[in-house]
Amino acid sequence: MSYQPAYDSRDPRYKNPYGAVSSGTAVEFTLRLPRLEGFAKVMLTAVFESQEARTVTLPMPWVGLELGRDLFRAVLDTGDYVGLVWYSFTAETFRGKKRELGHHQLTVYDGSQTVPTWFGEGVTYQIFPDRFRRTRIPDPAGMVGGRTVHQDWNETPEYRPDPRGEIRNRDFFGGDLRGVLEKLDYLKGLGVDTLYFNPIFEAAENHRYGTADYDRIDPMLGTGQDFTRLCGEAHKRGMRVMLDGVFNHTGYVSRYFNGDGFYPDVGASQSWDSPYRPWFNFIQWPRQYESWWGIYSLPSVNEGDPSYRAFIFDREDSVVRRWIRAGADGWRLDVADELPDDFVQGIHEAVRAEKADGVVIGEVWEDGSTKMAYGVRRKHILGKHCDGLMNYPLRTAILSYFQGDGAEGFVEAMETLRENYPAFAFYSSMNSLGTHDTPRILTLLGAGGEYRDQSRDWRASFRLSPKQRRRGKDLLRAAALLLFCFPGSPTVYYGDEAGMEGFEDPFNRRTYPWGQEDQELLDWFRALGALRRDHPALRRGAIRYELGKGPLLAFTRSDGKETVLCAFNAGDEAAALELPYPRLTPLLGWTHMDLWEESTTLVLPSRSGAVFQVEGGGMGG
Repeated sequence: MSYQPAYDSRDPRYKNPYGAVSSGTAVEFTLRLPRLEGFAKVMLTAVFESQEARTVTLPMPWVGLELGRDLFRAVLDTGDYVGLVWYSFTAETFRGKKRELGHHQLTVYDGSQTVPTWFGEGVTYQIFPDRFRRTRIPDPAGMVGGRTVHQDWNETPEYRPDPRGEIRNRDFFGGDLRGVLEKLDYLKGLGVDTLYFNPIFEAAENHRYGTADYDRIDPMLGTGQDFTRLCGEAHKRGMRVMLDGVFNHTGYVSRYFNGDGFYPDVGASQSWDSPYRPWFNFIQWPRQYESWWGIYSLPSVNEGDPSYRAFIFDREDSVVRRWIRAGADGWRLDVADELPDDFVQGIHEAVRAEKADGVVIGEVWEDGSTKMAYGVRRKHILGKHCDGLMNYPLRTAILSYFQGDGAEGFVEAMETLRENYPAFAFYSSMNSLGTHDTPRILTLLGAGGEYRDQSRDWRASFRLSPKQRRRGKDLLRAAALLLFCFPGSPTVYYGDEAGMEGFEDPFNRRTYPWGQEDQELLDWFRALGALRRDHPALRRGAIRYELGKGPLLAFTRSDGKETVLCAFNAGDEAAALELPYPRLTPLLGWTHMDLWEESTTLVLPSRSGAVFQVEGGGMGG
């Protein structure tokens, strides 16, 4: 007889329904305790965290006997509660011996609003605007920030401190919106459904995370008309546009703080009577103020100030609403966990007011269901806040798996996330292997690490050797295949599909190598986009793991009409796995198949993955 646990929160025989539940759901819990141990009294204890740790204790009556185990059951009514419930069990024998079982999480969310599915089903492409493509070499004269422009598109971004010891990020390459517009068909050919732009509003720095003017497209990028035209052309191609909302801080050089006096407006640092002064948290006006991570050039804002809230999302002409009307389809919220919950909720309401299927995606680096910030459990994915989050836990799990840590850890990490997240959030995750905040994925996989002990000059000039690049490309192809097969939106950081290399910022923010792309990788990413487009099960199907052991990982995605099998080998040697599917049609990737009457043996090459359609339709799930 196979081992049977006393309780398994992921098995509907023990907990029903599975995973997170909407408020008002009655959740049934069943314990299966060995009869020989003589348990007579079982209690369920549930702590409702968001209701000042209100505790409910329920008796679990005996309901039957199954395979030598006594079954005890109770039903917990979640009522109108929204938040986390922490539950455990206490079982007592006839002789008074007690046994404690678990400290489990139950996520209860507000399910009253329908969440659009388009984002999670599609492929996203992340563009760092200054570095994607330029249509001319711009003249920075008169622009905010005292900028310089690289004449040569292929130069290395400036990474050395200036004479004052600062890295000011004032060197620009001149990428613009028209450059993106002219490459929309290229992006469509990659299977891209959503364009996610890093900040595009006027700012002194090339990353534009220190916003200078929320009402104006940075003039080096173009105009508001250019943006609206770009959105319109994207929409004609079935693509949507997502903007980066940086609302936790502005720029020191900005219309609002005006630390250098560039703007004619009277900024918060110039007059106590400035209408912008309440937007900022001064410790000692005007020189001491709170800033993001202590970086003086990014003064933090006071998100509780009514005039700031009105400016960002409350008014009809607010920033959030205005740019949705201009053509955007959603916002990605920078450092979402540093924004108050009611501020995020206000942004969400403003987006939905303008566009019924507009979405809000939050930047959170951890499990978003348990995220704590400033001593508060965040409501990011409990409904009416964020529709999905950046899925850095998936990136961590993929990297660990392909760097030799074993598939067991990948399965456990991702099943924990699937159990903790409401389905809408799990399937609307922004899944990526790399972003503007991480080293290039090809460099990480090929070099085998970040090499933080080396100097910045060394890392600036580092390039993978031919042997390292071959290994990195093999691993990237397999990792990207896993990304495109997993629930959520596979997100490609510009240039990863072209084989760009580089360690941390700014080496991960070099210019796109037009005309020098790695054709092998480019063809692979085009095939991945077509695979995702052509198979609905990969866009919205349920996931079920077939194997997760050592270097081998296999799972199915099924939407009831088709089942797709995805198999991977992260090891350095070819490996075989037997799966209970006698009829498989190869879709992408290389493998050897031995077909048997009731199963198939796959032999996967080292550092590879392959995808198959399971003949017979909608099994799995």
